Amino acid sequence: MAENKKENQNPEETGADLVVAGQTSTWLTENGFDNEALSPDVSNVEMIKVDAELLLPIATALYAYGYNYLQCQGAYDLGPGKELVSFYHLVKVADDVEEIEEVRLKVFLPRENPSVPSVYWIWKAADWQERESYDMYGIVYEGHPNLKRILMNEDWIGWPLRKDYVSPDFYELQDAY
Repeated sequence: MAENKKENQNPEETGADLVVAGQTSTWLTENGFDNEALSPDVSNVEMIKVDAELLLPIATALYAYGYNYLQCQGAYDLGPGKELVSFYHLVKVADDVEEIEEVRLKVFLPRENPSVPSVYWIWKAADWQERESYDMYGIVYEGHPNLKRILMNEDWIGWPLRKDYVSPDFYELQDAY
């Protein structure tokens, strides 16, 4: 049975504050989906760490659980030599505005060959957002129907928003006119 990793650790042993699993993380754990509860953000949005290979099963389960809207997909770099993160901000859109629930999934990826399954087939809104994360950070979204650069030229070398990116001195435009 899957267990919520942070919930069962003694904070004195880890040197960290105890993170209590939120409603969605608890539901995932109860239904056999391995995940790790992270501290909520400043807006008190529940954050959950998932492994790349479990992203599609967990995303599918959350869609069935009512998270029918991918509000935002993005990525960021934890720093030179550190991991890249692909995140997914999901919302349960209901008739009653007071009942809206939010959760953010985070997938931590190795800097060398970062790859994660595309959630395009669950939420079509991921289309251009995953392409932007690919273009800026080099994260490959496996199964994406049209993963290619959308902001940089197709022949651009490197991933401009990575913290270890070295900007070229110039970019030669060929056949511009």
